[in-house]
Amino acid sequence: MRLSVLCLALFSTASFQGATAGNLADFKRPLAIPFDKVTPYSLQLATLGKMLFFDPRLSGAKNMNCASCHNPSFGFEVPVKTPVGAANTHLSRQAPTILNVAWTTSLFWDGRSPTLEAQAAGPITAPAEMNGKLDQIVADLRAISDYDSWFKQIFPDKGATQETLLAAIATYERTVVSAWSPFDRWVDGDQAAVSDSAKRGFDLFTGKANCSVCHTGWNFTDHKFHNTGLPTGDIGRAKVEPNNPKALYAFKTPSLRNTLYRGPYMHNGSLATMEDVIAHYESGGVESPSRSDHISPFFVTDREREDLIAFLKTLTPEQQDLLLPTLPN
Repeated sequence: MRLSVLCLALFSTASFQGATAGNLADFKRPLAIPFDKVTPYSLQLATLGKMLFFDPRLSGAKNMNCASCHNPSFGFEVPVKTPVGAANTHLSRQAPTILNVAWTTSLFWDGRSPTLEAQAAGPITAPAEMNGKLDQIVADLRAISDYDSWFKQIFPDKGATQETLLAAIATYERTVVSAWSPFDRWVDGDQAAVSDSAKRGFDLFTGKANCSVCHTGWNFTDHKFHNTGLPTGDIGRAKVEPNNPKALYAFKTPSLRNTLYRGPYMHNGSLATMEDVIAHYESGGVESPSRSDHISPFFVTDREREDLIAFLKTLTPEQQDLLLPTLPN
């Protein structure tokens, strides 16, 4: 099953002129959200999942929700180095965005979760994060008449259970898609959608700066794990793949969609601005046997750096609206 959505829009078949014509075609957005081989989509299920995503009653102290770490105003992340969890302490990693997770093949920075349903249980139950107990949450939801009724309507053979709770949240999260941006309008043939500086920045992104070797496709990620030379004591993907020497200090390539809303950057929030991120990659970072073969120092001029930033800005839409749900009592 695939869900067509207006925000994904349609693509023209216009041909593009210039050196970037071939590259632009590689960044076309898909026409539908994939729901193949996962919980089947329904509007009612996604709406229920949205309410649960914003409901603090899923946390142990009833004071946090999924949006506490995945705030829509900040690209479904938080504007601090790392989020503050239930223990009132900062977590060790930044909260990855949930934008476009319907296309994500593994979840968390280290990719340890294969599905959104499995991932959703982690933050809800982790003592340092939301510190909830799934059996207690299910009991609480069943005691709320509207929730109990909606679960029974959507899942007539099950009602509210741990499985259906997680399925609802995951279904909503798959509908969270980055809105149409200036870059998308350019891909669609509107040559005036982005500035000449941004066009030069795209040439750098796909050329000398070598960014697109990992930030590929319309969502600007290869969904793989790389040690980018960032100083860190976090072993990253190596916890999942201990026998893979390249997994040490490797983390999932993040999407660059809505990137202007999503600082600070990297898995640990250690780089405050996109300028800091570019400076890190210019330096090549810390050399180590596990550092990605794609990472090496490069030089750009001040103007080229400005062009690269101008391009990255085009990946953020001018506006992305989200109506908050009314929660049942």
